[in-house]
Amino acid sequence: MTEFPHAPTPAFLFDLDGTLIDSVYQHVIAWRQALSGMGIDLSVWRIHRRIGMSGGLFVSALLRETGLKLSREQIDLLQVAHMEAYERQADSVRPLPGAPELLAELTSRGVPWAIATSGYARTARLALGLLGLAEDTPMVTRDLVRRAKPDPDLFLAGAALVDVDPAHAMVVGDSVWDLLAARRAGALGIGLLSGGYGRDELERTGAFRVYADPADMLERLDELGVRLDD
Repeated sequence: MTEFPHAPTPAFLFDLDGTLIDSVYQHVIAWRQALSGMGIDLSVWRIHRRIGMSGGLFVSALLRETGLKLSREQIDLLQVAHMEAYERQADSVRPLPGAPELLAELTSRGVPWAIATSGYARTARLALGLLGLAEDTPMVTRDLVRRAKPDPDLFLAGAALVDVDPAHAMVVGDSVWDLLAARRAGALGIGLLSGGYGRDELERTGAFRVYADPADMLERLDELGVRLDD
């Protein structure tokens, strides 16, 4: 009998905010407070559309839309103000439905996974305890890569962290920035509606499957090549 190559075990690279933890709107409010502290008044919807990008790109994009100018030092101060404002709200952040169970199920089946987030370690690592994860959980944060989403660096680093080829990984994210970065990394994209983007937007940006939240994805893991009867 001829032996043919076997497909590798699927691997997953997870965004964090809006994908595993319900924190998008805390970030929106934190950015609004930080911007207001510098006398910049922006509508919440404008801020929300940029959540998921790196802080530097986020600020540059919003300033471009408003025509305002800030120095490099002011942009750095703005990012620190955002982190401080987010930390004041951290107690209100909760795991998204099914997130801890999804990660536990993948682990129990020997499926490699990592977290890759545009957030800095200072705020991102607060999520480990919420999700019941150990401190040595594979996680790539903005501090560790040259460029954040929509550049692919975070997901390329996440794949390297768990020793998988990005082409054999699936990126799970809630924003168009996640999915753009996934495409540039050569990975398949899975969209979640739990961050506030619509199904059409996620599919247009490259999501080949869209689920409501981690709980919905957990119920349908077989659609993603994770064999529940192995």
